[in-house]
Amino acid sequence: MTPLSTGDPESIGGYTLLGRLGAGGMGVVYLGVSASGRQVAVKLVHGPYAQEEEFRTRFRQEIAAARRVSGAFTAPVLDADPDADRPWMATLYVPGRNLAEAVEKDGPLNQRELRALGLGLTEALRDIHRAGLVHRDLKPRNVLMTEDGPRVIDFGISRASDNQNLTTTGRMIGTPPFMSPEQLAAPRDVTPASDVFSLGSLLVFAAVGTGPFDADSPYITGYQVVHGTPDLGGVPEALLDVVERCLDKDPAARPELTDIHRMLQALPESDVTGSPKTGQSAEPRRRPADRSAATTSAGAATGTATGTGTGTGSGTATGTDTGSGSGRRRRVRMLLTGLGAVLAVTALCVGVGVFVSDSDATATAKTTARAASLPDGWRPWRTELRYDVKGVPLDYNSPGCVAEGSALFCGGTGATVTKVDAASGRTLWRTGTRPQGAQPIGVRDGLVYVYEDPDDNTRRVLALDATTGHRRWQRDINKSEAAVLYDGGLLTLSPDYSSFVAYGPSGKELWQAPSLDEYCTPSVLGGDPYALCSQGTEPGQAPVELMKLGPGSLTETATLPKKAEALGTVGGQPLFLAPQTAKDVYEAGYERPYNALLRVSSETGQVRRVPLARPLTGAATLVDGVVYFVRSDGSVTAVSADSGRQLWQKVTDVESLSAPAVSATYKRVYFSNRFGRLLALDSRTGAEVWRTSALADPGDKAQSYPPRVLLVKDAIVAMAGDTAFSRSPDGPT
Repeated sequence: MTPLSTGDPESIGGYTLLGRLGAGGMGVVYLGVSASGRQVAVKLVHGPYAQEEEFRTRFRQEIAAARRVSGAFTAPVLDADPDADRPWMATLYVPGRNLAEAVEKDGPLNQRELRALGLGLTEALRDIHRAGLVHRDLKPRNVLMTEDGPRVIDFGISRASDNQNLTTTGRMIGTPPFMSPEQLAAPRDVTPASDVFSLGSLLVFAAVGTGPFDADSPYITGYQVVHGTPDLGGVPEALLDVVERCLDKDPAARPELTDIHRMLQALPESDVTGSPKTGQSAEPRRRPADRSAATTSAGAATGTATGTGTGTGSGTATGTDTGSGSGRRRRVRMLLTGLGAVLAVTALCVGVGVFVSDSDATATAKTTARAASLPDGWRPWRTELRYDVKGVPLDYNSPGCVAEGSALFCGGTGATVTKVDAASGRTLWRTGTRPQGAQPIGVRDGLVYVYEDPDDNTRRVLALDATTGHRRWQRDINKSEAAVLYDGGLLTLSPDYSSFVAYGPSGKELWQAPSLDEYCTPSVLGGDPYALCSQGTEPGQAPVELMKLGPGSLTETATLPKKAEALGTVGGQPLFLAPQTAKDVYEAGYERPYNALLRVSSETGQVRRVPLARPLTGAATLVDGVVYFVRSDGSVTAVSADSGRQLWQKVTDVESLSAPAVSATYKRVYFSNRFGRLLALDSRTGAEVWRTSALADPGDKAQSYPPRVLLVKDAIVAMAGDTAFSRSPDGPT
């Protein structure tokens, strides 16, 4: 338990709160006490989700489901208010670690413990099924290990046989390593036999430390669940018959709970057993270190509202909860081309892609140890960039930090910019109240450049002293278009759209260049000032004209296709992405495909087309000659900016990733996601090196603010919502 944080309520529903038990993407779990002294676990939903009617419906369903179940191996609901401004539910507090934590810290269970666990879970499922429910998310983090036996918690996605109509479009319902084949294929049609399959997977995890279908991603895991043979290496021989029958692909062939209970009772209580399955080592499979406590918090990976657990309040939900991590077994490299098996967890499917073997990740993790170059006195830190101010707020929904030396200059909530010590996270100064949620333009020569909107009709660029935060100078700029730093100064568009204006460090106007009577925006490519123009009043309505800017001149350099995207420069040549189609698509989640890179000769304006091997989608970022395409589903593709050749592709289970930050020293590509989970990939192969858990309660801005990550020397600095934090390049320890 951790102390209450600033902003935490002191009481909920008449229960006095004593501290935090845990937090997840959808809510926070507190330890509370009633007036009579009874301890309870209170789950409080995050504010934004309380506004979603589907979420409220699912939360009501969770409460109703949990209330229908009573038994020695479940945690009963004592009180709840699903209609409160922020819905909450109180259950009996059950002290104890969850099964994932127990296995992670103490290793796999012995046979006596496995027998007791199996018997307790069988009785818990019996009570759940007798209430007319299917739990549908039986996984290690939903099992609390108490002195008097296991307790099953979290009925967030359980479903009664008479309630099959809740829409789940676009949301993953369940945890792939512990789901049944029929749950993946037809989630609305599961029966109690689905929980039996999950029980088999969970017993394998408890026995060896990894699940029987673990793989690099939920997509591969889902395929293994539906089509693959379970890996039962290391399972005690006495338990094999039970788990093999539970893991039958045919629901009708799986044993009834009464049969499972009988088979488990027949197991010897002694830990002295026969050797594990023939051909397998008697030692448990190694638990990898690359993904400890690898549970993807709800919303961070899937947006599924499945609750945050009770008892210990571990904050878990859907994702790839495998208890102790991925990378469990050495798997051969697989080339999955056009694999069309639909693993329908609302369109969970395996697409075209090259998946790097787990052995690659293991090898990467064993790279030669090196001393990190960190800011003097560095330690891991977390800083809330929230500052309460009076007046009407202005929120650009795009905060972030820029670095200069060992200092960070960050936009958050309630201040124009905050200077943060990159070594400790200590706030050195803050200034301004408008705008909020805007990343500074940049920092150079002792000046921090930021925006200021004194009223709804005026926008300025401010130059602040980086040491003190004092205002050096200000200039009015265009209300709509960004200001950008180029090698000679600051490039802006005039408030009336008539000209481009460049300013030097002193605020002196360096030069002006005429704009066109069409849509134009300032741009910088390779440190040189450009304008990107197109006919019409909005971008994307016509081909893009690349214009070189200079004192008094606007020179047409090249014409590019509609909706071409500027990336930067390669070998001194501007680089663009060519769309496969420029058609306007007004559809949620649509990602435009790109099929070529376009290199522009600065001297002749000639455009050279470099085809991609296949169309790629996602946000593209150019770093050190490599273009990284990052999709919203967590897949990352690296392409050579010079040849267009695909270097690697990695399908992760971490959605909503940031743009990458690349370490040449460590040969790694770092990402953050909206909820503060960090991911490190090998920049040469795409193999996963490590990942962290999501931040506990990153705040109510996490859903609306884009994640960001950058490097200060070798230290990783990221933002989730309006929370900044720093971690070591060596990953979780």
